[in-house]
Amino acid sequence: MNHLRNKVQLIGRLGQNPEIVNLESGKKLAKFSIAINESYKNQKGEKVETTQWHNIIAWDPMATIIEKYVTKGQEIAIEGKLNTNKFEDKTGTTRYVTEIVANEIQMFSKPNPA
Repeated sequence: MNHLRNKVQLIGRLGQNPEIVNLESGKKLAKFSIAINESYKNQKGEKVETTQWHNIIAWDPMATIIEKYVTKGQEIAIEGKLNTNKFEDKTGTTRYVTEIVANEIQMFSKPNPA
């Protein structure tokens, strides 16, 4: 049951091309966000559409795959875990950033034509 304690699965589209960072340690990091669109009908029967954005990071060797094959507009599935980082901004205010650390990816489509 431990493998279910921190597990996230999402399907969405990339809002922009992944940012690839080559670290001094030799490791590679991919950063990107995906949009998940949902719709429902409100009490008046009107269709309401919402979009949620989720920040994703992936480390080598997954980052290398993302760099080669994943681009803006593409629909993908991500499986990973939630990770929250705490930091202080320039004004000294404590901030939190939650991202999904991807450990699996599946590509469903080619990018949308521009």
